[in-house]
Amino acid sequence: MSDLLSIGASGVRAYQSALTTTSDNIANAGTTGYVRRTTSLAEIGVGSSRQTTGSGVIVAGIARAADMFRSAEVRQSSSDVARSDGGIVWLERIEDALSSRALTTRMTAFFNTATTLSADPSADAPRRAMLESAESVAQSYSGTVGALDAASNNLDLTANNAVAKLSNGAAVLARINDGLARVSRGSTGEAQLLDQRDRMLDEMSELTDLDVRFDTVGRVTVRAGGADGPLMVHGIEASVVRYGRDDANMPVFTTMRGGLESVLTPRGGGLAGMVDGAQRINAMRGEVVALATAFVNGVNGAFEAGEDANGDPGTAMFAIDADGRVTRAMDDPKKIAAAALGKGARDSGNLSVLADARRVGAFEAKAVALQSTNGSALASRKTIAEAQGAIRDSAVDARDASAGVNLDQEAVNLMKFQQAYQASSRVIQVARETFDALMAIR
Repeated sequence: MSDLLSIGASGVRAYQSALTTTSDNIANAGTTGYVRRTTSLAEIGVGSSRQTTGSGVIVAGIARAADMFRSAEVRQSSSDVARSDGGIVWLERIEDALSSRALTTRMTAFFNTATTLSADPSADAPRRAMLESAESVAQSYSGTVGALDAASNNLDLTANNAVAKLSNGAAVLARINDGLARVSRGSTGEAQLLDQRDRMLDEMSELTDLDVRFDTVGRVTVRAGGADGPLMVHGIEASVVRYGRDDANMPVFTTMRGGLESVLTPRGGGLAGMVDGAQRINAMRGEVVALATAFVNGVNGAFEAGEDANGDPGTAMFAIDADGRVTRAMDDPKKIAAAALGKGARDSGNLSVLADARRVGAFEAKAVALQSTNGSALASRKTIAEAQGAIRDSAVDARDASAGVNLDQEAVNLMKFQQAYQASSRVIQVARETFDALMAIR
């Protein structure tokens, strides 16, 4: 009779655990990173060769429906998307820097004022209009360079935040490794730690590509930047990631662990997107400064070849400093050298030299080409990101199909375990009634 009672009691305990696990699944159906769990049941072994009946059921552990291979695919595809998305951010900043300052329009307006001035070189109003237009062009060039510098500074801030987040993620994984070494196998605590581990790996993979290795209890060894990259997490030790710029003004990421510094070369994730962005910002800034220098030299050379309204040799209209910032160097409208040397204030012959400089320099066409080149790169990157996004979504769907919570299935399990729990309770009740009946006979 005691066997019947113990069997019923073991069933109550086991199915109560199964009901709790199922309830957890239902409650966390919308929780990000939660992996569906199941209660593993096992028959209690027979105590001796004389025992002819079973001894009930026992909870063997809490199992997670995780698929390490599909999770790895999600991390890889997420890393690819994050790199492309990161690159898009900086290409859009470049596009804004080039378009919002209306550089091409202002250069065209400046050259058009020269055409207006040529109709009446001695008039004061068109001369003043040309100086005002020259100021607009100078501000446009300087504003474009300044916007690119602001984008570069913003990239530095973003990179510093990213490496701090990556360092924190590594520290959390090291603590999880420590917890996994201590927690009971097959427990709810272990399942929770493993969920936290996988969530953190997903977050870190959006920052850089990871090489992840698991030991028998689920602890991770993580390298950043691929299998040949520096160690980020090993046992309970974690690296700290740092950010800086090299002599070429390119981003440099390093890791520090146990006093050893290593170079991290990201091939995926947001860090790689920042490297791509910095390269493009640097290149575009160089091209804008080169265009500004050519424009300033071309315009100044044209005016310096002529004679101003006072009969003096022409002087420079613009100045450009070592940082590529353009300023208007001329303040007196009479200093505009519209006339050819020795021709007098009513002559406009030197303005044809300015027109030649415009034609040869093709400044406006080159500015348009810069926008077009960046626009093409941006469109191409968006196309790639869209395709990568579809791959990532497919990988996430495949992972969730095996590891996610299916409410319909959980509802079925809830009824099944409830019935089993009630049946086990009924076994206990029958055992008690039978025992009472036997006692009454005596």
